[in-house]
Amino acid sequence: MNIARHIALIDELCFRPFTAERISWHGGASGPGHHVVVLESGRGDCGTRAATVEQYEKYRDALDEQFATRWRETVPYNLQTVSLRTAQEEIPEPWASLSTRARVACLWEAHGTGRWVAVAVADRDEADDVKLLGVVTEIDPP
Repeated sequence: MNIARHIALIDELCFRPFTAERISWHGGASGPGHHVVVLESGRGDCGTRAATVEQYEKYRDALDEQFATRWRETVPYNLQTVSLRTAQEEIPEPWASLSTRARVACLWEAHGTGRWVAVAVADRDEADDVKLLGVVTEIDPP
C-alpha cells in the first residue's frame, strides 16, 4: 500500500467537482454529491480471502491514524445498521451502496471542504474482490 498516494487521492477528491449523473472512471465512480475510489483490490480465494480482508483492515486503520490526526479521532461507523435501515427508509447514496459492500467505515468530516471522507473494506460479497474503498461525499451520513 502506498499510503501517501491514497491520502493524496482522497485529498484531490475533497475538491473535485461532483458530476450530475453517475459516471465511472479508472479506479472509481462519481455521482451526484459523491466520489467512490478503489484504493486497493485483491481476489483472495477461500484460503487467502480472510488474510486479504485482514490486510486491508490494517490499511484502513493506517489511513484512520493519518486522517484522525488531521481531522480528529472518530469511532467506527457501523454500516450494518445503515444496511438494515434501507428496508425501512430511503438511504441516500453513497451510503446505501456502501452499506451493502462493507460492514464498518472510518469516517471524518473534512474540515473546510463541506465534505465527508470514509474509508472501508468492502468484503461482504464473497463473489467479488475484496476492496479498500475511499468515499468522499457532501451527503451527511445517515
